[in-house]
Amino acid sequence: MVRWGVPEPSPIARLRPKKAFGQNFLVNDGAIRTIVAGALASKAARLLEIGPGPGVLTERLLADGRPLWAVDLDPEACALLQQRFADQAHFHLLQGDAVRIPLPVGEPWSVVGNLPYNAATPILARLLTEDIAWDRMVLMFQLEVAQKLMGEPGTKAYGPLSVLAQLCARLTRLAKLGPGSFRPSPKVDSAVVQFEPRADAPTLAERRPLLTVLHRSFAHRRKTLANNWQETLSAEALSSVGLPSALRAEVITPAAWLAATRILLSKHPEVFPS
Repeated sequence: MVRWGVPEPSPIARLRPKKAFGQNFLVNDGAIRTIVAGALASKAARLLEIGPGPGVLTERLLADGRPLWAVDLDPEACALLQQRFADQAHFHLLQGDAVRIPLPVGEPWSVVGNLPYNAATPILARLLTEDIAWDRMVLMFQLEVAQKLMGEPGTKAYGPLSVLAQLCARLTRLAKLGPGSFRPSPKVDSAVVQFEPRADAPTLAERRPLLTVLHRSFAHRRKTLANNWQETLSAEALSSVGLPSALRAEVITPAAWLAATRILLSKHPEVFPS
């Protein structure tokens, strides 16, 4: 739009990025197209966008016509989104923290977002452990976090986040982006990761206990399982559930972690907080 010969500022120019919210707005058009195409390839009946900021993804997602819920913590971003998209009946805005804000129940989501760097891990943990149905997720992370998600046993990147994510979903890295793809430019590279749910994923009731086992086992990466569990389970008890006590957590596969958690839930429920 042009008013009195002056071009209307772009949505990004109209919103001041705030370090407190971990905001780095995506400006790479190729990456925007990749994310939107990945999200819209889902057959989910509705869309959930986390951290829309000025709405560069939102605008293209809405063009698909499916109902879209956008969640943002920044009041200024919400005001801009409301101004831009209030006339579109399938646009729904939720102002609040994506880590804890209640989400509408119903059909599965296609989840999409350039996640705020300072909250990406807890947001993902919520999506993987709570009763939030999703058919696909296409999410932006710092490259280091993406590498942890896709880490393989025996590598430095492999840890609790790797195990949980890989047991719950099939992961594909869609793009790697340098700092110049964002405004303001972060000091790190980023990556877009696509998640598709696994048919053999752990049940919701198993996922938080699984994280309890993983965080305890990886508490000191260079120590053996016996040392990390010495005040709670004996070496014999660990071996009996499929966790050889002389090994370090980083060499055990995701499938073995899930099997061990299931046995621990049955034989040693005292391990898990009530």
